Amino acid sequence: MKSNYTAPTGTSVGHIHLKVTDLERALKFYRDLLGFEVTTMYGDQAAFLSAGGYHHHIGLNTWHSKNGSPASQRAAGLYHTAFLYPTRKDLAQIVKRLIDNEYPITGASDHGVSEAIYLNDPDGNGVELYRDRPKEEWSYKEDGSIEMVTDPLDLSDLLNDLK
Repeated sequence: MKSNYTAPTGTSVGHIHLKVTDLERALKFYRDLLGFEVTTMYGDQAAFLSAGGYHHHIGLNTWHSKNGSPASQRAAGLYHTAFLYPTRKDLAQIVKRLIDNEYPITGASDHGVSEAIYLNDPDGNGVELYRDRPKEEWSYKEDGSIEMVTDPLDLSDLLNDLK
């Protein structure tokens, strides 16, 4: 069903809501490691977290998944959740935090339009932490579409932004 409708400019992803198997373990990742703040709890079954005081960017719950198994990597479902950091220095700070806490990073890519770090949360959900390059730095193909690549990201160069 193709139509002429397009989502209005300014539409964005408001939040993610994840089923987790262990709420406290998920909070240790999203709150304690990544630094999102808890805005509200629903007993010991759900938590809502945000950056900067928004009502929530992340919902976590165990309503149907407590003590369950992680979703199969080979099944349809969420590939990853992506968190956009405002500056390259902010991205470098979270990367340093991951390294200092010996949290496994599964990938680091330069996509031309962005720089991204990949990891998995404790339930195996993919997580991307990234920053966009300014639009003026993006490359375009002859047909006008955006030229995106997947090249290795130089983490040492990224971490130099902390100096």
